[in-house]
Amino acid sequence: MFDMVSRRGFVSLSAVAAAGLGLVGCSGNKTSDPAGSDAGSAKSSSKKKAVELQVFAANSLEKALPEVQELYTEQTGTTFADTQFKASGDLVEQMRAGAAVDVLITASKGTMDDAEAAELVDTDTREDMFVNDLVIIRAEGSDTKVQAIADVANLDGKIAIGDAKTVPAGKYANQALASVCLYTGTEGDDGEYAPEIADKVALADKVGTAAAYVSTGDCVAGFVYSSDIFRYDGIEEAFVCPEDSHKPIVYPGVVADSSEHADEAKAFIDFCLTNKKAQKIWAKYGFELSE
Repeated sequence: MFDMVSRRGFVSLSAVAAAGLGLVGCSGNKTSDPAGSDAGSAKSSSKKKAVELQVFAANSLEKALPEVQELYTEQTGTTFADTQFKASGDLVEQMRAGAAVDVLITASKGTMDDAEAAELVDTDTREDMFVNDLVIIRAEGSDTKVQAIADVANLDGKIAIGDAKTVPAGKYANQALASVCLYTGTEGDDGEYAPEIADKVALADKVGTAAAYVSTGDCVAGFVYSSDIFRYDGIEEAFVCPEDSHKPIVYPGVVADSSEHADEAKAFIDFCLTNKKAQKIWAKYGFELSE
């Protein structure tokens, strides 16, 4: 799911004639370099106030994204404010409340659609960035067996699921449960759990919390993304939910409508998708680029 300034200087009167002849190598008392001057552009970019981007990103990107941001800073000089990693719905609510944002990356198309409907983002910059799988996890070394989604109804213990009101992973989990009649709604946030599991569900405020519930033994199983196996210790994959059991898990990225650095924000999104080193980082944490 990853500065250009004008330079200022002092020039003596004797240099004015040279500047008029286009000798851009001199330091001049100018507010900008001549158009088309590569030398001037390179020098001016190094002296411009560095851009700092504010990124709001889905909680599941908490490990991979900082590495890509570090790579981007090394290559461009652009830095990042304290990136906010939260449930996608919570991020959108923060934007509704007026939070300053440059880039938004959510863990579902639906949440990004909500941001669009609220006119919080520039729709022309929206890109589907990554895809993910939904998995059922168990504690590392556990003998808990899950060979189908329906098996969770027979487990002796709690099942960790993200709160579908704000956690996209929870919506996907509920859609998967609905495919085996263990949840009554089709969208994942519009129904109730079947009696067989209603008392077993432990709601989590984010996907990381669901993983923690399982790793500590508070829950015997949980629904998370496949990439979360790379993020958290103490958990392992028990079962991969079939793709047709839930809606596609897609992470859209977009420039915030209120961004004061829209060009730089879009450049970062493009970098995340095209830079070879960045792609290796995404792959290391289990993310695939969206086709």
